[in-house]
Parts: sequence; C-alpha cells; structure tokens
Amino acid sequence: MAGDATEEQPQPFDAKRLDSAKRRKHSDSPIANGGSSSNRGNSRGDDSHNRNGKKPSLHDEGEYPQPFDAKKLEPAKKRQRSTSPSDAPRRQKRPGQRARISNSEAASIRQRAEQREREAAASIGAAVAQGGGPGGLRGINEIVREHYNAVPERGRDWRKTGSRIKGLRVFNNWVKSTLIQKFSPDEDHTPGAHERGRDMAGERGHELLVLDIGCGKGGDLGKWQQAPHRVQLYVGLDPADVSIDQAKERFRSMGSHGGGGRGGRGGHRGGRQQQHLFDGRFYAKDCFGESIGDIDVIQQVGFDPTPMGRSGFDIVSMMFCMHYAFESEEKARMMLQNVSSSLKKGGRFLGCIPNSDVIGDRVTKFNERAAAKKKKSESTEEAAPSTEEKEEGEAEDTAEWGNELYRVRFPGKTPEDGIFRPPFGWKYSFFLDEAVEEVPEYVVPWEAFRAIAEDYNLELQYHQSFRDIWETEKDDHILGPLSERMGVRERGRGPLLVSPEEMEVANFYVAFCFYKV
Repeated sequence: MAGDATEEQPQPFDAKRLDSAKRRKHSDSPIANGGSSSNRGNSRGDDSHNRNGKKPSLHDEGEYPQPFDAKKLEPAKKRQRSTSPSDAPRRQKRPGQRARISNSEAASIRQRAEQREREAAASIGAAVAQGGGPGGLRGINEIVREHYNAVPERGRDWRKTGSRIKGLRVFNNWVKSTLIQKFSPDEDHTPGAHERGRDMAGERGHELLVLDIGCGKGGDLGKWQQAPHRVQLYVGLDPADVSIDQAKERFRSMGSHGGGGRGGRGGHRGGRQQQHLFDGRFYAKDCFGESIGDIDVIQQVGFDPTPMGRSGFDIVSMMFCMHYAFESEEKARMMLQNVSSSLKKGGRFLGCIPNSDVIGDRVTKFNERAAAKKKKSESTEEAAPSTEEKEEGEAEDTAEWGNELYRVRFPGKTPEDGIFRPPFGWKYSFFLDEAVEEVPEYVVPWEAFRAIAEDYNLELQYHQSFRDIWETEKDDHILGPLSERMGVRERGRGPLLVSPEEMEVANFYVAFCFYKV
C-alpha cells in the first residue's frame, strides 16, 4: 500500500524525458504563392521520395508550375483591315450646316417640314378640285390660316415666365410699343416737318382711328390702349377665324377690367393716363387676296382709292404678317391698295417684316461657300473619282441657317448675289420655337417694296432694324423706362435681359413707317 501511494504522488518535471517533435507533413496541393519554384519542387520531391521510396521522374516535374519566360511567348498577330472597294483614299467629310444642331433636332425639323409640305400638297389638290386653279395660292393661305388657328393661347403669365423665348417676346413687344409711341400721335410726319414747325401733336385733341391688319389674337390691344393719343376706334382683321375669336375674348376681358387701364405704361407723352376702353371691331378677312372695302365699318370711316381721299384711318398697322403678301405681285399690290385706300391723307402705315438685307447677306455667303466647295470637289474628283453617296439626313445644297431657337430654310436655289429678282415668290420655311412651325414665308426685298409703295402714295419715313432701334431708343426718357417695366432689361438702365440667341432672331426683322402723301 505504501508502494502504491508512492507511485501516485506527483513527480518532478524533467524536460529530457520529453519525446522529440515530429515534423509536419506538407499537403499534396501545389503552392501558388510564396517561395521559389525550385524550393517548391524540391520539397515535393522529398515528400515523394520519403513516401514512395523513389525519386520523382522528369515527367512528374512537368506537372508543376515552371518559371515564367517571356521570350517563349508568340508575337501578337496584326489584325488585317478590311479592304476598301476603291483604291483611292477616302476623302474626309467636312462638317456641314447640320452640324450646328443635334441629330434629333435635325430629324424633328425635317419631319415637320415634310408634314407641312404634305399638307400644302393636299390643300393645293383640294383647291384645284374646287376650281381654285393649280397656282397653289389658296393652298398657302390655308396652311398659314390653319397654323395660326392651331397655336394655343397659353396666357400672359406663361409667356412671361414659362416660355423659352420670353426675352424675345418682350423685346419684340417693346419694339412695337416704340413704333406706336413714336408715330401714332396725330402730327405731320413728312420729312422735315418738325424742323419747319409743322408739328401738330395735340392741336385738335383728335382721337385715333386704328386699322390693325393681321391682328392675330389681339396681342397689341394693350399697346394701343396706352398710345400717346386716345384711340376712338380699333378695327382688327385677320384671316384666321379662331384667332379673331380669341382677340374678341381678349377685348372683352379688357372691358371687364375697367378698360385695361394700367396707368402710363407707355409713358403717355402728354402726361395723360388713359382709363377708357376704345370701340373694338374684329373681322376674319383675307386682306391680301381681296379688297377690304366691303366691310361696313371701313366704309363708314372711309375707303377711298384715289390719291385725294381726305377720310380714312389715322393708322394702319401690319405687324409680322406683310411678308405673306409677297407670294405674288398681285397679292402685294392688293395689300398696298387696301392700306392706301384705308388711310387718310397724312395717315401712317406701321409694320415689322423680315430683314431682306440679313436674308440677302446669308444667301450670298452660302452661295460663296457652295461655289468654293464645288470647285474643290471637282478638282479632287479629277484626281480620284469619288463613289460616295450622300447619307440620309445630310443638309441639302440649299441656303439654311439659324440657331437653337429659329431656323430659315430655302427649298431651292437662291440668287448668287443675294438680290432677289423678280421681287416676288421667293419662298422659305421659317421655324421659331413655341411660335411658328415651319410655315412658308416670302422674302420682302426692301427697295422693291419701297418703290411699289410709292405707286400708292406711301412715302417712307422710318426704316430700322430691331437692333438699331434698341441702340437708338434705349436711353429715351420714355422708351428707356418702358423697356425696364416690360422686362427687356434690368432696372436702373441695367443689362439687357435678352439672350444672344434671342437677339439674333430679333435682328432678323426691321420696323418701318410710311406716310400717305
């Protein structure tokens, strides 16, 4: 018992009696990283020799990763380019005019133009079927009338805040207000009259009689309400019957607001604030294709085609519409006959039209570029004939220009020198964002128009581009503050609030005033 008890007692620790540590065997899987390839191979070989009792063969060594040797890599094969059907080098294409706008915009404009052309063809066909003749006159009138009938009335708040061209809208309205302020007073506007002391403004307290041809939706009613002289009668004519209905509604709205009197927005050179509402009459009428002398109120005021007619309207206004009359000489002369016959002796003919100087300059530059391109192309093709075909959507060889807001496009050839002879029938398509959708318009060659106007006793008094009007009148003591109130520029003679793109569109137009002698 004593011996057993002795054996169960704890014994002193003796490190020498410990077994030696056994070496851990390596795994059979190859090692991807760490160590050299030779060490990995030797280690594997040792394990194989210890387990199998033989050395690894050369075949066994090939199963393991070998050292990387870049010299053994095969050189990359060069890709063979496709052969061109022509041995001549391909000519580089120069960016055309369509590069100024995106592909989507070009496609959209092209689709609208095609749609308008289809509608024009359909309208002409209907006119021919009804005996209207193949000339297409009725078709063009229908296109213009239907377009302006379809333009929605979005309201004044949207035009001032939500429109992309709100700067252009207020600038054009300011120009029209400038014309009304300068030339509506009942005074002698013949050249040199003011220098000779023949200014008759306010002499008799005469109330104005106004005829607005192409009045549209009545956008100028407020401007005439705030004219320097009191307006007694306003007659609005337009071929678009829907637009006439909207003009009537606008006029009724002015009456429900106490005559639309917003005080002296126009400045009122006499210092008078106009509160009453003039008498307004509205008629759907084609003023370029037929006489307007059959309208009762015009007969009552006076419609006299003779040069000595003393009765008639004080003012005939034609804002942004007269260019449609230059489709033919017959329509242009009918328009001027209606104007002259409606005016009293000493009456004024006011209006805004596209600037033929700008159009002629653009056309001339286009034709110069086209001639240079053609000459270069011919010299290149002599050396290496080209087999290229024009891609779909490329700009045609016709005069075209514009920016992101507007576009002018001639459908055919234009005069090389930019002088339009004869002065009638030079059609182009005009696009203006939110306002005009590829509607056909016509060039009004200014010198030809002035010469024809003289045949109807209309003598030129005023002719300026919109840009020149701004530079001339922006600091006027009445028209300058008016531009600030209308939002053309910031208060205190601040900077212009019209973008360069909008100003380019505005400079496409000129304003004029003729005086009946």
